[in-house]
Amino acid sequence: MDWWLLFEITLAGVGTGGLYALTGLAFVLIYKATRVVNIAIGEMLMLGAYVFFSFAAGFALPIWLAIPGALLVSAAFGAVVERTLIRPMLGESPISSFMVTVGLASMLVGLVELVWSADQQRLPEFLPAKHIVIGQAFVSPKIFYGFWIAVLLITAVLLLFRYWRGGVALRATAADQAAAYSVGINVPRVFSMTWMAAAAIAGVAGIVVGSIGGLSSVMGVFGLSVLVVVIFGGLDSVAGALVGGVIVGVVEALAGFYIGGEYKLLATFSLLVLILMVRPYGLFGTHEIERL
Repeated sequence: MDWWLLFEITLAGVGTGGLYALTGLAFVLIYKATRVVNIAIGEMLMLGAYVFFSFAAGFALPIWLAIPGALLVSAAFGAVVERTLIRPMLGESPISSFMVTVGLASMLVGLVELVWSADQQRLPEFLPAKHIVIGQAFVSPKIFYGFWIAVLLITAVLLLFRYWRGGVALRATAADQAAAYSVGINVPRVFSMTWMAAAAIAGVAGIVVGSIGGLSSVMGVFGLSVLVVVIFGGLDSVAGALVGGVIVGVVEALAGFYIGGEYKLLATFSLLVLILMVRPYGLFGTHEIERL
């Protein structure tokens, strides 16, 4: 066996897994705070990438302006979605909120095709292009730098929500909404803040994913792998999203190389079924006990 080749494939999987983990973090933040399973996370990622494309290629803004601009638009979109679609569903059954996000995903695909067309687009190059060599293993520079962008952003988000007052409010709301209300926390504001943060995080992931594979109206399929990641790791577990992202990324890379790219999703969903048979709440998910 060529161990350097195996190492190279694994590194590529870890790089992709970092982006899965980053997007999974956005998914988990929403679920922890609002208990909404946001199936449209892949389409929100896509929207952030297309907005960046408009700023960078359409309006010819410098990259250092186009990226913050795209993230601000993504965050604003997250706030609008929470206020107009999610907040009116409070108190309704979880399946109702879930179906709202399914509809949102379809709407975003239609919006992208209407505004930007269904043709594939290329983002302006903004990541270093020099190949990365580790020993005898070659790593795509976009995947390498994308991974470290994901690591830095994940670290910043975790520190922010650990020590920032708003992060404390989010953790309190996620633990017990009634108790959060009782101590004066503005829970609806926390919901809005969470959707804004998650949409901006998804926007970053979308920009990096778009720079690697280009833009198209089917970018949202990336969200299927992210859904596997968060269910695998546990819907309400940040650690699960991070660990699950790397594991799923590596499994996809190995399956894609050794049995064919068309079997990547089959491999990841098979892994998901296996883990759920052993741990129905995922690797790190909270085992909820309901009293009858």
